[in-house]
Amino acid sequence: MSLFYFENEKKNYTKHALYNCWILSHKTDIPTWSQKKDLNLYMQIKQVEFTNYKNEVTKKSQIYLHHTAGGPSAENVFKFWQSDATPVATCVSISRDGQIVQGFPSEKWAYHLGLSNQMFANNKMPYINLDKISIGIEICAWGPLTKKGDKFYNYVNGIVPANEVSELKTPFKGKTYYHKYTDAQIESTRQLLLHWHKKYGIPITYDPAIWEINKNALSGKPGLYTHVSVRQDKSDVFPQEELIEMLLSL
Repeated sequence: MSLFYFENEKKNYTKHALYNCWILSHKTDIPTWSQKKDLNLYMQIKQVEFTNYKNEVTKKSQIYLHHTAGGPSAENVFKFWQSDATPVATCVSISRDGQIVQGFPSEKWAYHLGLSNQMFANNKMPYINLDKISIGIEICAWGPLTKKGDKFYNYVNGIVPANEVSELKTPFKGKTYYHKYTDAQIESTRQLLLHWHKKYGIPITYDPAIWEINKNALSGKPGLYTHVSVRQDKSDVFPQEELIEMLLSL
């Protein structure tokens, strides 16, 4: 069986429920990312009813990592996107517990990069609809945090527990504190990257240049990128040590 019901079935996919439900548990003896490379793991995937995307099959050559700047539930992310008049979404989102929620097949597309003609003009490059040729992953996390006293606050003044905070040695986008991506989310991201690398032949070799505007990304060059690679105003995803360690292991 394919990892994705959507990957095989082009019809009647919206009502399929959770299956093949196993992810690496949180234990003190979790192997390193490089040791996990050859493990036979299964992804936790849940399909949800979702129609706010472009029902058009397109060739895929890029993958972009995002975070939601929101709460823990990936299902709620799709509920929010469904209410939008514009087809803005990624095909999957990952809850804090590592559960992957999928709203549409990876061979279809929706807007997830928010790129204008001006961004390409500023870089003296022709416009390309990168949304069409790419797949997006949204990781549920609040993003940049502000420390006040001994507490950490997100941009809506909600408190984020200290054990969920990543403190960077070097500030990223002017911020030192970020809402940490969980081990389960990083593992689910790894599984998705390996699956799409195998399915579409998309290169997933880590490139340190993905943490800034990247002309390879803007030119449509195949590869793995972040939202930061194409948007100066974005901070997703941030260079969390555990995330980079995983990407280096691919």
